[in-house]
Amino acid sequence: MIPESAKEVVDELREQVAALHGELVRYGLVVWTAGNVSARVPGHDLFVIKPSGVSYDDLTADAIVVCDLDGELVDGELSPSSDTAAHAYVYRHMPEVGGVVHTHSTYASAWSARAEAIPCALTAMADEFGGPIPLGPFARIGDDSIGRGIVETLAGHRSRAVLMQNHGVFSIGPDAKAAVKAAVMCEDVARSTHIARQLGPLVPIPPDDVDALFDRYQNVYGQTGVRR
Repeated sequence: MIPESAKEVVDELREQVAALHGELVRYGLVVWTAGNVSARVPGHDLFVIKPSGVSYDDLTADAIVVCDLDGELVDGELSPSSDTAAHAYVYRHMPEVGGVVHTHSTYASAWSARAEAIPCALTAMADEFGGPIPLGPFARIGDDSIGRGIVETLAGHRSRAVLMQNHGVFSIGPDAKAAVKAAVMCEDVARSTHIARQLGPLVPIPPDDVDALFDRYQNVYGQTGVRR
């Protein structure tokens, strides 16, 4: 049961998360029913997430389900995403994370199929991810093995995205919208870097320049008070 104090924010997050799934379609990050977005409920050990196997065309706020941080269904008529245990593990072990996204976007998944991190050879990567997008271990779907891999890989890393080997992308953020942005940017730089490597060797950005670019983008770029 959802606590009375959480009901209003849960309703808002259901609306937001349902709409954000449309962004995954808009940017070509998902096919059929694959992929999911979740959002932590602030102040409560709960999160909202897409139900399993539901078409994006049929995904409404009412369809979004609520789970606790053990991945157990708390509210909703449908079964939670098959990736729920991974999302729950991230929320349990990374309290700063407010949103998690999973996609099988084409170019980023191709890098994961090669079991290769994406090197930082573009300023857009330095800006958004603060360095390479790391590779996480292979893990089977169905329990928290993927979540453990995500947390272990991103611990101490500035990247908001990880390529899980032979699988796809998981991205995180302080809220669900930021996690979706990281997923969009991950696919964009994965595509550009792949194309560049077909033309010849990549030229990595020196670490000092990566640090400067990341600091500028995170702390100076954009409008004051507007989330980047």
